[in-house]
Amino acid sequence: METTTTKKTTKKDYRKLILEGFVTHVLEHGTMPNSVFKFAKELKMKEGDFYSYFTSFDAIKSAIWVQIFEDSLAQIEAQEVYKEYSAREKFLGFLFTWIEELKKNRSYLLSLYGEKPKGITALPKEVKEFKEKFKDFASEIILEGKETQEIANRPVISDRYDEALWLQGWFVFNYWLDDVSPRFEKTDAAIEKSVNLAFDLMGKSALDSFIDFAKFLYQNK
Repeated sequence: METTTTKKTTKKDYRKLILEGFVTHVLEHGTMPNSVFKFAKELKMKEGDFYSYFTSFDAIKSAIWVQIFEDSLAQIEAQEVYKEYSAREKFLGFLFTWIEELKKNRSYLLSLYGEKPKGITALPKEVKEFKEKFKDFASEIILEGKETQEIANRPVISDRYDEALWLQGWFVFNYWLDDVSPRFEKTDAAIEKSVNLAFDLMGKSALDSFIDFAKFLYQNK
């Protein structure tokens, strides 16, 4: 039992060492390591041991994206008041919390993504796992919103709401990267205005009422 425990602790520590070492290297050099061999040497590891945890630098970057997301979600869900939030408030609260977590890694993120083409369709491959987790979270919020009728259940269209919220999240990230306002005030405003617009559009509108009324007239003529 003691041997097993020690082994698990060592693995956990090595994974953390690699993640932190990668971020440190990017911060100090402004770019990724030239090779796994050189990076492993920096960490005083054998290259073969590195592959026990990650298969590439993209895998490390992916893990960092996921970790930031999971830390953000855990932080917002730990708040007792979060359970009482509406779907809109939950998504809004998450984005604000997520940005706060991103701030802790801003220099790292700017080094890797600051000069790359920006846009909601320019998605680096290491972001894909984070995207799936984000969309799963968005789907839960959308389901809650439908149950409380905060979000309208529209055939076909509502099946794409999770993708719409993901695109909004990715827009916020790119906006924040370019934001030079004090305390990133413009990003905060962009989050609030974009979330309100998204949920207004997903909510029941005059158009939905018109369609319901038209259906009623057609079915009862």
